[in-house]
Amino acid sequence: ELLERVKKGGGENAILRHTQRNKKLFVRERLRLLLDQGDFLELSPLAGLEMPYGDVPAAGCLTGIGKICGVWCVFIASDATVKGGTIYPIGVKKQLRAQEIAMENRLLSVHLVDSGGAFLPLQSELFPDKLHGGRIFYNEAIMSAMGIPQVAVVCGSCVAGGAYVPTMAEESVIIDKIGTLFLAGPPLVKAATGEDVSPEDLGGARLHSQVSGCTDHFAASEEEAYECIRNVVSTLNCVPVPEEDREHDSPLYSPEELLGLAPRGYGCTLPVKLILSRLVDGSRFQEFKAAYGTTLVTGFGHVQGHLVGIVANNGELAHDAALKGSHFVQLCGQRGIPILFLQNTAPQPAGPASISQAEAHSNRLKAQASMMAAVACAAVPKITIVMGGCFGSDSYVMCGRSFSPNFLFLWPNARVALVDSRHFPTVPPAWDSDWTGGELELEQLKAKLEEESSAFYSSSRLWDDGIILPQDTRKV
Repeated sequence: ELLERVKKGGGENAILRHTQRNKKLFVRERLRLLLDQGDFLELSPLAGLEMPYGDVPAAGCLTGIGKICGVWCVFIASDATVKGGTIYPIGVKKQLRAQEIAMENRLLSVHLVDSGGAFLPLQSELFPDKLHGGRIFYNEAIMSAMGIPQVAVVCGSCVAGGAYVPTMAEESVIIDKIGTLFLAGPPLVKAATGEDVSPEDLGGARLHSQVSGCTDHFAASEEEAYECIRNVVSTLNCVPVPEEDREHDSPLYSPEELLGLAPRGYGCTLPVKLILSRLVDGSRFQEFKAAYGTTLVTGFGHVQGHLVGIVANNGELAHDAALKGSHFVQLCGQRGIPILFLQNTAPQPAGPASISQAEAHSNRLKAQASMMAAVACAAVPKITIVMGGCFGSDSYVMCGRSFSPNFLFLWPNARVALVDSRHFPTVPPAWDSDWTGGELELEQLKAKLEEESSAFYSSSRLWDDGIILPQDTRKV
């Protein structure tokens, strides 16, 4: 339901104004014309959904991965039905994440710019700092130096910061009577100089194609512009990805059943091999150290024909399990095999009550630290799926966001937090005779933890690359 809501952009009235009054294509229609078969993986579609910028998703842009002329690319497309494509802090974060993906994977970047520029009342949250809006232009320069091509279409108003994106791209297209490019529009010109000037005269397609040279190609229509960009991509000397000719089997058990296996509780009672049998090709899984450290399952399998190493929680990440995980991750690093982490971490065990328990606890922490180091240093692609709970230090060991997986996706039931609020005490400690009003305080803290650990809270703040349905995991 949330994804359907997001697909409507700024709502029906905004779409009508955009398409009928302004004679522009809706952003998803633009992508359909641009991408091969119009098919793409949208990244973080729920970003901004819970942010306090109004009653519509506030990112104001779509980001994703798809193919143009057989070449994998990252696209960043303004959605002008959401507050005129104005850039909010979450929109900056979303664009920076897309550029990070492009740099990590050396993917062509395509910008469809239709933006009112930065939202000035929040300038302190999107302009001055290192990872604010200016970083987008810095990344464009760095990516150009790395030999990663970037192209752009001016398909609407490009004001202020929005004007730098197409002018820093390798090649840009501007659309007649629709695309405009200027640092400050006609109202500010009027305010500053008293001069009346039209958007077309100030920064229209003919001006920038014939006089300023800011854009490289003139298009009479949107359809012509996207065909032009496809032609540009065909001249970039990027090697198209070969068609998938590798044969792969479907799992013996239907991936559709993953929807019914998504954990509702977070005590790691679900045997993870039930998940694997519906995830890997032919349900074939070559397990590593099957009888040792059984609360972590490790081994090799194929997903859609691609060999991956799998590291999956199957209970508490105990000493032996962490040692096994460290060994297996190092093997994948040596062999150049990508790693798929499946997170469903157990709540942290109670603190030690005796010397022997303290020693065991210490050994467990040392083993986990060893696995953390192995995960951080493994120079192979890493993809993390949070299937259930993801709590505390286990998040780091299992390649959570702070350990920079190439991609991190959540199932809708996922919970990400320092502690599991369901195991949080709600009764004041019996030994504290001075406790007053603490019960209410604990209840409020528990409610706060509960709200902040949901998958939707996480995804709306771009702490991940999106929520996916369990049955789509293989495809994603």
